[in-house]
Amino acid sequence: MRGKTVGQAADLEDVLAEAVVEAVQGTRAYAGSVFLRSPDRRSIVLAATCGVPPSLLGGWHLIAVNSPIPVAVSYKFGRTVHLANADETMRMYPQLAMALPYAFGSCSVPVQADGERFGALAIVWPASPGNEGLSKAQRRHLRSVASRLGDRLAALGDRTGDPVESDPRAPPVERPAPSAAAVRVGLFDWDLGSGILSVDDALCAIFGLDPEAFDGRVETLASCLHPGDRAAFRACAREAASEGRSTAQRMRVRERDGGGGYRTVELWGRAPAADDPRRGTQLVGAIVDAQAGTAAVAAVERLPDGLFALAPDGRVTYVNHSALRLLDVSAEEVLGRFLWDVLPWLSDPGVEYRHRSAMISQTPSSFSASRPSDQWLAFSLHPRADGVTCWVVPASHAPSAAAVSTSPVGALPAAAPARLGVMYHVLQLGSALTEAVTTRQVCEVVSDQLLPAFGGQQMAIHVVRNGTMHLLHHTGRHEEFLDWLEGVPLHARLPGTETLTSGSPLFIESQQDLARGYPGILMGQVSSWAYLPLIASGRPVGTCVLGFDEIHHFTEKDRGVLTALAGLIAQALERARLYDSEFAVAHGLQQALLPHRLPTIPGIRTVARYLPATSGMDIGGDWYDVIPTDSGARLVIGDVEGHSIAAAATMAQLRSAVRAFAAAGHTPGDMMAGVNRTLIDLDSDLLASCCYIHLEAHGRHAYAVTAGHPPPLLRRPDGTTEALDLDVGPLLGVDHASAYTETRVALPPGSVLALYTDGLVEEPGTDIDVGIDRLRASLAHARADSLDALADRILHDARRSAYRADDIALLLTEHGVDRGPHTHLKGP
Repeated sequence: MRGKTVGQAADLEDVLAEAVVEAVQGTRAYAGSVFLRSPDRRSIVLAATCGVPPSLLGGWHLIAVNSPIPVAVSYKFGRTVHLANADETMRMYPQLAMALPYAFGSCSVPVQADGERFGALAIVWPASPGNEGLSKAQRRHLRSVASRLGDRLAALGDRTGDPVESDPRAPPVERPAPSAAAVRVGLFDWDLGSGILSVDDALCAIFGLDPEAFDGRVETLASCLHPGDRAAFRACAREAASEGRSTAQRMRVRERDGGGGYRTVELWGRAPAADDPRRGTQLVGAIVDAQAGTAAVAAVERLPDGLFALAPDGRVTYVNHSALRLLDVSAEEVLGRFLWDVLPWLSDPGVEYRHRSAMISQTPSSFSASRPSDQWLAFSLHPRADGVTCWVVPASHAPSAAAVSTSPVGALPAAAPARLGVMYHVLQLGSALTEAVTTRQVCEVVSDQLLPAFGGQQMAIHVVRNGTMHLLHHTGRHEEFLDWLEGVPLHARLPGTETLTSGSPLFIESQQDLARGYPGILMGQVSSWAYLPLIASGRPVGTCVLGFDEIHHFTEKDRGVLTALAGLIAQALERARLYDSEFAVAHGLQQALLPHRLPTIPGIRTVARYLPATSGMDIGGDWYDVIPTDSGARLVIGDVEGHSIAAAATMAQLRSAVRAFAAAGHTPGDMMAGVNRTLIDLDSDLLASCCYIHLEAHGRHAYAVTAGHPPPLLRRPDGTTEALDLDVGPLLGVDHASAYTETRVALPPGSVLALYTDGLVEEPGTDIDVGIDRLRASLAHARADSLDALADRILHDARRSAYRADDIALLLTEHGVDRGPHTHLKGP
């Protein structure tokens, strides 16, 4: 929420923290996180965590909305994504499984209210193979938490007038995982005049008293102390009241087991300030019971084996003397730091990987490592949500692997896994680029992935044409970003050209650095830049430039990842440019093959539409045709499988074959059989579907034949609409001897026939019959003044879609009308 006050920021943090803690505790997960949308809506930003520190999430602090990551999918599509175990994660989200190859399950749910989506809530739990994940009740609980969070965020937004969003630069709210307290603290307020004590339940528990039964008398509390400490207890109160200073006093409290034993606690008290009227009569303070923690530390220090504790993010929080001796370090060197940063012989990424594996899968792990003195040490890691306890012993004295770990003790792998952030970005961008075909798609993938991953606001890609730089793609609100690079020759002394001619990336962290290196260069409103050379097969392709509105410090990891990704971008861009040039030729071929104008036929009106696919090779094999006869027309629609020049060429040959057989006067069934033989004789290895209808302008019947094609729809004059029940023959190209039976169809005057290809009715994961029925309902209820308008209404949703996996062809025919025809073919 931009422009929020300190109080508003605190309210937002409290709302997020309460939700993520409730989600974790109500599902018995060990970690949870809340992501909120970014100001530019291109990403979701980690806003709150419980149990897992943000550093352990690595590359998942900022996630592109279009990423195939469960929490991003949940946000983008507004649905629950439940992955019961690692096998299910690998099957549905292989990129996530490769970057986090651990045994865990996860569930992500959208956070939304009143049709507005703010982000997503995700939880994680340890999951062995076969784990069934959350129960239905737990999933309901998680969705309820997300729903309440959405309502509270919407209320906050209404109150402040600001959109609910998260700044990628803001640190997330962190709530640690619940853990058993090593120290108990009870609070008291002592009225010295009356002797009345007000205490909390924790203090009663320390003294073994029932909070409901405690009478508030000092004598009752003193009776729980060792007789020798009661005088000191009263003296401590008098001293604090008279001198007005803090005081500390150790005392022994009787154990509750009745065995006569005592344990030591500390009393901390403070009198009111000098100007407070209660001074001299009031004492407030706490009783601290650290006995359990102290006893545990003493016990651990007596062990000959090394033991140390790690926080969830991997920092050392405790280490006993035996471990210090084995590791040959001092406590000052390791406390609060990562072992792999302090000890060079543990700097192998595999050590960090073992820790992350233990934390994320909540499964013990073990490994061996050699000190510089060639002494091998065996490490065993035992995780809980609040951290990891580590045991280290000389390898020769290590117990069996089965006694300490679920994985065998062994040396670190020679090729340890890469750091999480590096692996994530390389996998994510590499995978997305393999699916991008055109230069536009490549550029969109790069901007969708790089800007959120590194927090940039601007991106431009310039390519080399005829020895000069030309803008191919720009993303960001600064329209003038890198305008000065347009049209400059490669030999110009500018960062965008020098990075390309030298082959080395340039990372410029401030305008001062840019001015020193390139005096007089235009700065614009950008503060930091990354210039990445795009070189493929030794040839300069172009330059990718990232811009940052505020100063950005490029870490060594940032520089390494961006340099590696530049190679992937260059290869994808070069491949896409070759595709674009081939596509231009192929698209011209396809446009030439489809009818530019439908014939005018008395008594029959026809309108056609064609929409190409928006992904992959846009050249398809869909076609339609209207062949006039002396008394009517022959309607044809077909679909050759695939998206390629071969599919378009086959489509052209089949269209010609249909026309030839129709001109020869063949019946519909014989015509389809002849086209089938023609396709097989072409030896193209492609299959095709086709529907052919012969109708008379003023007749009341038509004759239809189909080869594996979706059924035509018929809308009668009264509006009733049905899918025609035809005798469906096999696809064209399957069997040389295939026969096709024609069906006689009643066709009242004023009826509308709709022939279409499967791209109009197919949706991933949905049966095609559902799509056909949806189209039937759309045709039945569409209100249009003309056949043209009717076609546009039917294709309305398809036109608006940014993604179409298949071509769409639609041929509408109104039969038995005398009004003027509408025969102009409209483009998409």
